[in-house]
Amino acid sequence: MKFLGNVIATIVGLFIFCLLFVLGLVLVAGVFGSDSEIANVEENTVIELDLLEVEYDYAGKYKDPWVSVFSEDNGVGLTNIIDAIEAAKIDDKIKGISILNNHSNLGMAQSKAVRDALGNFKKSGKFILAYADTYSQKEYYLNSIADKMYLNPVGDLDFKGLSSEIMFFKDLQEKTGVKMEVIRHGKYKSAVEPFLENKMSEANREQTTALLNSVWDAVVEDISKSRNIPINKLNEIANGLLARTPILAKQQKIIDIIGYEDEYHDAIKKLLKVDKDKDYQKVSIVDYTKKLLLDAEFTQTDNQIAVIYAQGEIQSGEGDVNTIGEGSMKRSLQEARKDKKIKAIVLRIDSPGGNALTSDLIWREVELTKKVKPVIVSMGNYAASGGYYIACNANEIFAEKNTITGSIGVFGILPNFSQLTSKIGINIEQVKTHENAPNYSPFVPIDENFKAVTLEGVEHIYKTFVTHVAQGRKMTFAQVDSIAQGRVWTGSEAIKIGLVDKIGNLNDAIKAAASLVKINEYSTKNFPEYEKNIQDIFSKLPFSKSKKEFIKEEIGTENYKVIERVKRLQARKGLQAIMPYEIDIR
Repeated sequence: MKFLGNVIATIVGLFIFCLLFVLGLVLVAGVFGSDSEIANVEENTVIELDLLEVEYDYAGKYKDPWVSVFSEDNGVGLTNIIDAIEAAKIDDKIKGISILNNHSNLGMAQSKAVRDALGNFKKSGKFILAYADTYSQKEYYLNSIADKMYLNPVGDLDFKGLSSEIMFFKDLQEKTGVKMEVIRHGKYKSAVEPFLENKMSEANREQTTALLNSVWDAVVEDISKSRNIPINKLNEIANGLLARTPILAKQQKIIDIIGYEDEYHDAIKKLLKVDKDKDYQKVSIVDYTKKLLLDAEFTQTDNQIAVIYAQGEIQSGEGDVNTIGEGSMKRSLQEARKDKKIKAIVLRIDSPGGNALTSDLIWREVELTKKVKPVIVSMGNYAASGGYYIACNANEIFAEKNTITGSIGVFGILPNFSQLTSKIGINIEQVKTHENAPNYSPFVPIDENFKAVTLEGVEHIYKTFVTHVAQGRKMTFAQVDSIAQGRVWTGSEAIKIGLVDKIGNLNDAIKAAASLVKINEYSTKNFPEYEKNIQDIFSKLPFSKSKKEFIKEEIGTENYKVIERVKRLQARKGLQAIMPYEIDIR
């Protein structure tokens, strides 16, 4: 037995040694191999703008270096990309930008920010060319800033306006016996409307129509300027599908050239004065950005502007790159206001909202910070509901024209299976010591007293929300209530009703922050720095990610997004201050 025990101990020891050895190799490769991956930019180089790997404004930082080593993220956020495009403008080695079959997961406000950066790049006199086998509406919007646009001879172009589709479940609930008990405040809080009605209410139709028109107006305004096509003509093209084929698209001046990718590359070679039979120098925007980030690693100055990123749904806990938690947000605001080098703070928000309590905790930290240093808010794709909650008390608020904001309202949803259990012959009995002792049970009909108490909580949070907005925006309660009720607005609408101060991007907000504290020379410092434990480290390992990648591969990216939405619904706890629906413009 002792011999067998020694053999087993030896095998276990060897296994642990091998595991630690492999992990050590991975760590060494991560630490020392990263520099070797940085692209070396040659003379006469073209940047290839492929944004498929970039999704968030901020790629994140972690207190524990092990997490960064094992992270699947490429360490590049969209703000880094925009800074790189700005740097390329004055980089003598960079001669132009090629937007080649670019497909991204960016939202409309993010696409607008990239588009503006490209427009600024063009002022240098350097070229921007675009080629695609097919253009979606969102990609066409971004690509239309190019000097010349190419489309494959058998490709297609989507340019037809915007639409929204909402499913209603009232009849399904009655047939299945599974009912969603809804407790809400706000006539526009249409996140819950599908569970209450069989068709869209006039209030919901009104806000959805206004929202789509406002987003579309911002899109065609930019395209009109770039393509020199009147807005009414663009609307005529969209209404009649007059750019649905390459030939039609060229006739309408929506594109410039019908051609194949090799012809596109030949055109770039001609601009660079490179022989047709030779390759030209190119570097991906991600690699170029990584090089700049490495060069700028030690360039912090004594005057700094903190940029704190709040991106994703608002949940309780630490938070991460794609979720907002009170842990990382409160810590970031506290560190920024205590750091003497940091003179002002920009809070960059890209969130549809979420947990009401977490929103209030972050709001309070902003309130405390504002007493020490100015806080400027920059809104991205969304700053709605809870996302607006954490923005409303800033010194100044910037938004893009197509930012989705507002949605000042609160709701709660409780699934109830009592009708279903009754149908299949299950009976539930409760025993209690006091009248209100039982927690909510989905297997018995909702108690009216419980419903009243919960509604009281909803009303209290709504009144608190509106009061915070009124105080932050210097409005009366009645004024805020009249534009609240859960209604969603675009940035261009929000500025007219007082929810936003100025239309502008993140850089505009940073400049405003610097102006407030009267500094001309400054650097930026990014937050949060997330705290992760050993479990989070191992969750980043390739073998633990294989399930996600496998599912994505088997069912497709679009279907996987549906699963992700269901998971987010399951993660929501407590009363919610969140956007009434998701908007995906393609």
